[in-house]
Amino acid sequence: MSDDRIVILAHEKFPDRAKTALGVMRYGDQDVRAVLDRDRAGDRVNDHVPDIRDAPIVESFEDAYAAADGDVDALYIGISPIGGAFDESWRSDVEAAIEAGCDVVSGLHYFLNEDEALAALAAEHGVDLVDVREPDDDLTVASGASGDVDADVVCTVGTDCSVGKMTASLEIVAAARERGIDAAFVPTGQTGIMIAGWGNPIDRVVADFTAGAVEDMLVEVGDDHDLLVVEGQGSIIHPAYSAVTCGILHGSMADGLVLCHEAGREAVHGYESFSLPPLSDYVDLYEGLAAPVSEGSVVAGALNTKDVDGDAEAADAVDDFGDEVGVPAADPVRDGADRIVDGIVDAGLGGE
Repeated sequence: MSDDRIVILAHEKFPDRAKTALGVMRYGDQDVRAVLDRDRAGDRVNDHVPDIRDAPIVESFEDAYAAADGDVDALYIGISPIGGAFDESWRSDVEAAIEAGCDVVSGLHYFLNEDEALAALAAEHGVDLVDVREPDDDLTVASGASGDVDADVVCTVGTDCSVGKMTASLEIVAAARERGIDAAFVPTGQTGIMIAGWGNPIDRVVADFTAGAVEDMLVEVGDDHDLLVVEGQGSIIHPAYSAVTCGILHGSMADGLVLCHEAGREAVHGYESFSLPPLSDYVDLYEGLAAPVSEGSVVAGALNTKDVDGDAEAADAVDDFGDEVGVPAADPVRDGADRIVDGIVDAGLGGE
């Protein structure tokens, strides 16, 4: 997937509800030629998100293809609604991409390869439909092998879904490498897989095999690096997604945990009748859940302050968050992840 010249579909969701699109644009090696959003057509990416690579926002794939002079390799589905369904309003853009000879890369639970019309069209035009959320077919239960890898393992965990666990993971890896630590990112979700070009989509794996799917990845790369940063998913208190959170935590057998939160979040996103518990409670919840398989403790915190106006206000929010959970904290996007890496290293992890 790396180095592809791509168009990203984000209709009616860019930028605030287009996590996959933003993740690929911020951290991927792909060359983004345009973003599709019929509500923002005529704007540019930097009109809405100034700190990532710019590109035009257009109404349709045909417009994007023309703007790129036909120099496009693939269309990426850059949004994923709750439940990962395919929106029929996207079909014309997907079909246009296929007919133009472009692959289509999707992180939906709806598999494009199982859509008879799209699969037939792709075969006719000799292009690939890449369903990133399709798990490996040889997964099995965990054996405890994660505890034997040479690398130290850190897992990002969240107070809720969509608080920045993937972003924190990638920023931690970048900051650790800057300090000479041989760190690697272990992707467990569709966006991380699109960025890294490998991984297991844990929220699509059979429940008995979730821990094993994480273990397989750690065993694959764990002897080649000093620090592995496992991308967390969901939250232990989430009424819908807690199962995948537990599977990743137990499968990784993490030596350290980084607690991620979004400033101002008080209720579960999409399930607002469920309030978030006090932040300090999460430390006991996650450490207690990890304890049967590892001695991993919360060693640092990552606070997403994207909705906090002003650097001074954001700094105060980070300080308050760190004080409440009792560990070094930072906003890894606004501040960089050096303080988070400090917490990891101070806990004796990373081989520094």
